[in-house]
Amino acid sequence: MVFYKFFLTEALRIMISKKENIKISKFLSLVLRHKPETIQIQLDENGWVSVSELIEKLNQNREYISFEILKYVVDTNSKKRFAFNEDQTKIRASQGHSLQIDLNYEPINPPKKLYHGTSERFLESILKSGIEKRNRQHVHLSSDIETALKVGQRHGKPVVLDIEAEKMSQNGHKFYLSDNSVWLTEYVPIEYINSSFGTAE
Repeated sequence: MVFYKFFLTEALRIMISKKENIKISKFLSLVLRHKPETIQIQLDENGWVSVSELIEKLNQNREYISFEILKYVVDTNSKKRFAFNEDQTKIRASQGHSLQIDLNYEPINPPKKLYHGTSERFLESILKSGIEKRNRQHVHLSSDIETALKVGQRHGKPVVLDIEAEKMSQNGHKFYLSDNSVWLTEYVPIEYINSSFGTAE
């Protein structure tokens, strides 16, 4: 059985190029986080959709995929953006929704420090008004500087902000930990932003 799973994984790796994997992952992000209507699916209140329905609608929209390919894309996604339920009959995005979705995460005490990766061009605005969730449901925070730096690099010259998460929690701000280990909160006021560092040329 172990050999079979290894053989299947290797076969899928060969069949699906890295480029194709990224393409599928990006399209899944679109329909599971932002625009499910793109392929005529409807997410439930917790962001879940039937795996069989998702595959059917993807295929109808010329995004040809099987369960094995879908599972491979989910399993190999470096950010762990997607999650199956226990029996793998449903799938959802772990966080990052612009839709009003109740992810049903329980509040949890954060570590003393968390980090927010952003671009240098957003720094002035953040230091005036704090870190806002904008079109997302939550502000996204990382537990380590390296991850936050990678997030910041997506948007330009990166800056990492040091967040006093424990103090925020003690003062009534709620924190959640997503299935893919991203820390979530509603808003980070200026007084909890301690410093910025980790810039890169």
